[in-house]
Amino acid sequence: MELIQNTPEISAYLAAGEVIDHEHPRVRATAATLSVDAPDAYAYATAAFEFVRDTIPHSRDVGDPRATWRASDVLAQRTGICYAKAHALAALLRAEGIPTALCYQKFEVVHGLVAVKLPGEDRWARQDPRGNKPGVDAQFRLDREQLAFTVRPECNELDYPVLFAEPHPAVLQCLREAVDRPHLWQTLPTDL
Repeated sequence: MELIQNTPEISAYLAAGEVIDHEHPRVRATAATLSVDAPDAYAYATAAFEFVRDTIPHSRDVGDPRATWRASDVLAQRTGICYAKAHALAALLRAEGIPTALCYQKFEVVHGLVAVKLPGEDRWARQDPRGNKPGVDAQFRLDREQLAFTVRPECNELDYPVLFAEPHPAVLQCLREAVDRPHLWQTLPTDL
């Protein structure tokens, strides 16, 4: 699948904003800690991915009722669904100058991922920081995708090829309006 930037300027995939608030002190401090043992962008990106995947539980997996969406809040509260975890990873990567996009898959509901473009790479590589559990083994890879879930076109599932610099409006709306995760679960977008 060919991934398509929704904006041609690579700088859009480095920008800070309300959701991917990589200028926030918490995001900067976390990025600084992760970069200590990372000699290059690949090592840093792997460390950031594993940090979000492994130390911030997917709130549904652990029964956490909180609904987070801003990257700094995800890092502070250490919880979030796939979209929130993608926002946190995007912020950590952008904080270190690594272009990062948000992208999505469609299952029963829309699932959130990121795509990274590391220095020296000519293509974007999708990554899924959702969090592993039995039957889910997402890994940071550039040679091939190893996402949490593989789409089954025969079940009307699909990979959206568009790379967004900001969260898709349907995703952001449901996150912002959620009173808690159970409420959020009832309002997740089923299509983009």
